[in-house]
Amino acid sequence: MERLGVAESDFRETFVRSSGPGGQKVNKTSSCVQLVHLPTGLSVKCQRERSQAMNRFLARRLLLDRIEKLQKGVVEAERDRVEKIRRQKRKRSKRAKEKMLEGKRRQSEKKGLRARIPRDGD
Repeated sequence: MERLGVAESDFRETFVRSSGPGGQKVNKTSSCVQLVHLPTGLSVKCQRERSQAMNRFLARRLLLDRIEKLQKGVVEAERDRVEKIRRQKRKRSKRAKEKMLEGKRRQSEKKGLRARIPRDGD
């Protein structure tokens, strides 16, 4: 939590009755944990285990994983954007420039061949 800069006060924790198989026991205990990270709005529901304490731990772990992915995704996207701009602005090598110009010359020749052929009567 410290590494991600997340404080315990950033969470809103609620306990809900679990759903699914389990009969009367499920209907009596609130072992499902719903955790919301207030700054990002991410929410997680966990009802894997029967104990509420274990579900609290698992919910925190799931939520921290999601926050980490969100933060890494933002950082990586910014890095990719900067790298793309750097590639676009960098000067071409002589070989690449010659290759590009040769392609343009070939295209120009092709277009020149499409010109209308003059006839005797024209």
